[in-house]
Amino acid sequence: MFKTRLVSGIVLVIAALILIIAGGDILLSGLFAVSVIGLFELYRVFHVEKTMLGYAGYLGAAVYYLNLKLSFIPDLEVFVLGLLVLLMTVYVLAFPKYRAEQVFAGFLGVFYVAVMLSCIYQTRMLAKGSYIVWLIFLCSWGCDTCAYCVGVLIGKHKMAPKLSPKKSVEGAVGGILGTMLLTILYGFAFQVQMQIAKEEIFLLAGITAVGGFISMIGDLAASAIKRNYEIKDYGKLIPGHGGILDRFDSVIFTAPIIYYLAHYIL
Repeated sequence: MFKTRLVSGIVLVIAALILIIAGGDILLSGLFAVSVIGLFELYRVFHVEKTMLGYAGYLGAAVYYLNLKLSFIPDLEVFVLGLLVLLMTVYVLAFPKYRAEQVFAGFLGVFYVAVMLSCIYQTRMLAKGSYIVWLIFLCSWGCDTCAYCVGVLIGKHKMAPKLSPKKSVEGAVGGILGTMLLTILYGFAFQVQMQIAKEEIFLLAGITAVGGFISMIGDLAASAIKRNYEIKDYGKLIPGHGGILDRFDSVIFTAPIIYYLAHYIL
């Protein structure tokens, strides 16, 4: 099991490296594919993955990603209202095939998966995005690794005992501090390339500290949905890791935080 998890993890990292280094349309297309798979996994929880309601959600994700490239929607509010009207149209025309919570899940899913993951692309497109984008993964996967190590060593106080009994307060603190340390090391390593002052490196550390905290919320939120619907994993696409949502649960929440903080602060 460990070998399978390790190999699939390495493949995942390599794929991420290729997409993010390439950037542009390749990254945008790759994220769209990942988003559709993630949406499928989420919709499967609500039993709408192969229905008109699900297809409407996939269409919404496609329109959103196409708009990132072509900018034909003047305001995000137009997209939000358009998607809501589309899903409600399917709801009323097919009534009573779908329940209200399935419609709401269809609507929320587009933003929870597709829109939030798209922030990886939007971060990559920033002025210093080719370097800043890696902070998304550093403060999600890095925070998770540091939190696990600290939790195993000194974890005593449960953070969310009913939701994730193995996570501790000490681990959470260690994860955030570890993320900050990794960011500082990363910042000094690429200071010249990013053309930033030492003060900005510590500012980046502060940004990833917030991102690390939010990544834990993302992880626990995905676990809460699985607990509610009594499923172990969202999928089996990544051997040893589960589905897209199992592996990217924290990244989904971290990406928007890093994007907006970096966009408005740096």
